Amino acid sequence: MARDERSFPVTKSNIAWQMQLDETRYRVLRRGATEVAFSSDLVDEKRSGVYRCAGCDAELFTADDKFDSGTGWPSFTKPGDPSAIGTRRDWKLVLPRTEVHCATCGSHLGHVFGDGPRPTGKRFCINGLSLDFEPSPDA
Repeated sequence: MARDERSFPVTKSNIAWQMQLDETRYRVLRRGATEVAFSSDLVDEKRSGVYRCAGCDAELFTADDKFDSGTGWPSFTKPGDPSAIGTRRDWKLVLPRTEVHCATCGSHLGHVFGDGPRPTGKRFCINGLSLDFEPSPDA
């Protein structure tokens, strides 16, 4: 990743990240890869609960803000707390996109687009591998 990894509250060496994460999660979270569409069980997750960063366990999204975008990735209208995520311009494809990362550890989460439903009009298109789901106790 091009960003300065030292600028996040949780910092680890690449070796430490590789020891913590399996190879696929490491590629997504730390190298900015994208998982295959419809490969995550979280796409169809319907229970109430919270979605946490798979890298540092920070709470990122809630089930209340999740919707079925039909894209093959878990999608949300907004983060649970706007300060939980950060964004930056991504030029990996021909057209620029807005990359979303965890504000606590800098892990790549996915991208945000302006084609989501009301009330925000945003679609936070997030790799399921970037998330751990914690169901509500009553779910």
